[in-house]
Amino acid sequence: MQLPFFFEEIFPPSDQFFLSESSSRHIVQVLRMNEGEMIQLTNGNGYLLTAEIVSSHKKKTEVKILERILTSANQPKISIAISFIKNAGRFEWFLEKSAEIGVSQIIPLICNRTEKFHFRNERMKSILISAILQSRQVWLPELAEPVSVMKLINNMSYDQKFIAHCFNEEKIELKDAPFKPFSSKIILIGPEGDFTIEEVEAAIEKGFSPVSLGETRLRTETAGLVAAVLLKNGKTIKK
Repeated sequence: MQLPFFFEEIFPPSDQFFLSESSSRHIVQVLRMNEGEMIQLTNGNGYLLTAEIVSSHKKKTEVKILERILTSANQPKISIAISFIKNAGRFEWFLEKSAEIGVSQIIPLICNRTEKFHFRNERMKSILISAILQSRQVWLPELAEPVSVMKLINNMSYDQKFIAHCFNEEKIELKDAPFKPFSSKIILIGPEGDFTIEEVEAAIEKGFSPVSLGETRLRTETAGLVAAVLLKNGKTIKK
């Protein structure tokens, strides 16, 4: 049976410390755990700690670290730059699922056709934390600050860069793209009205390869998730 899994943003250097109030409350009031029972902790930066409860208190449960394991970051780095959408709940669904898949970075994108949005950083970060705890991962995806698509394409250094759009122009299927081994990858996903032709042309001029995500037209959040799966699990070309 797996041990209960918690997120603590900061790990003190000592082997014995107090947990945050939110973790403490869940341990005591929800799980009803007591002294001597075991839990696991992560800080989202690769650490997995196994700890024993020394004293249980709903505001400051004390634990003793028995084991520390540091796991290397997910390789290769995969970033999804995706436009905000009008329905905040659908965007949050994308955040949750992409974190479960193991995406490295999510960049909220502001495009010409992006509708009005409210960037709630703390709420979005809490969704990502819940997702990695659910999927028992130790690396929290980086949530970047919102950025305009034009600024992004002019200041992005990745080994492989893609842009998904719906124009009837020459493009390859992302599932057939020749992924290079150990290469960092980014894909741009546009708003509900798609990118403008000017945005697409500007990205191509900066080295972004135009791709299709399939025969059907997908919602923005669905397109983002499909792209995440394909980039995460795509086959790499042989040297």
